[in-house]
Amino acid sequence: MVDLFILAAEPSGDAHGARLIEELLAKHPDLKISAIAGPKMRALPIECVGRMEDLQVMGFIDVLWALPRIAHHFFSIRNTILTLKPKAVICIDYPGFNLRMEKSLRKKGFTGKLIHYICPSVWAWGKKRVPKMARTLDLLLSILPFEKSFFQKTKLPVEYIGHPLIDAVKNHPEQADFRTTYQLTGKILALFPGSRKGEIEQNFPLQLEAARRLCSLDPQLQVAISVCSKEREAQVWSMAGLKAICIPPEHTYDLMRHSHLALAKSGTVTLELALHEVPTVVHYAIKPIDLFLAQKIFKINLPHYCIVNIIAEKRIFPELYGPRFTLNNLVEAAQTLLKNSTACRNGCMEVKKILGNQPASQIAAERISSLIYK
Repeated sequence: MVDLFILAAEPSGDAHGARLIEELLAKHPDLKISAIAGPKMRALPIECVGRMEDLQVMGFIDVLWALPRIAHHFFSIRNTILTLKPKAVICIDYPGFNLRMEKSLRKKGFTGKLIHYICPSVWAWGKKRVPKMARTLDLLLSILPFEKSFFQKTKLPVEYIGHPLIDAVKNHPEQADFRTTYQLTGKILALFPGSRKGEIEQNFPLQLEAARRLCSLDPQLQVAISVCSKEREAQVWSMAGLKAICIPPEHTYDLMRHSHLALAKSGTVTLELALHEVPTVVHYAIKPIDLFLAQKIFKINLPHYCIVNIIAEKRIFPELYGPRFTLNNLVEAAQTLLKNSTACRNGCMEVKKILGNQPASQIAAERISSLIYK
């Protein structure tokens, strides 16, 4: 008998899922959990019935090419859930896939609780999702303080639980000999190229060239590259060169703690950098066709696209997306932060204050427990 089924389909969801599972098992050691999981969740005492990596895809066009594969996994996961009949299903983020999964489960007669952990970006696009989610879900757990207001006209219980990264950053043990271990002696320029093969291919070359230019302008800078997973290590090494200083995923936060400046692919990592108060240039290479679809078809037009700037409602980190992500723009934005980082660091402190200090994973575990055991 399975108590919970957890579906995580990307690295950030895997990290949030792992922390949630730890809290749930601390409260209920005998809890039986099955999951679609990434490496962090797979390291915990759960039953892994599928790999997160099999669901990963990026870009609107790439999604079209991957549709047959994704559809196969979708129906396989749905049928597994219907067979296991868990008390509750917890879908973490990944709304394009997970919202369809939740709707399909209800249509097929699933009577357990449906919980969506991490609200979709209905404030950016897809506002039509709000009433659909209200009809399908039993609980929505939000990690951004402004999201609850978008559901106030519905009967869906929405809880702002704080952001899980607050605790993750605060509780991460510091490696005292980090600099010595990786022979880091100067001001660290940290590169965060992404977690997926395609992201790294599109973002990393410009990061490397910008880093070379910045180091030629300031010899005190020393480049360190964050490798998000063991699976991406060979790719990063081959692109960066054998002399590159590559930091493994278990020391990502140590790298952030010691960084003077960062160049980072847009995503969860930018918020982690803000919580470490690291001045960061945020960027994302977007294929022209994906940019066209985003702007003209899906009507995504926001004042800010970086989550740090969205939370602050102003520019904390410079953003370079699509055609603005060029070598010259990247170097210029980085130089500006190197010359004056005070305003950026102050902005990071504002973001931390907005998010608060709630133990998000603990609160999420409490809400989920109360729902399935009431």
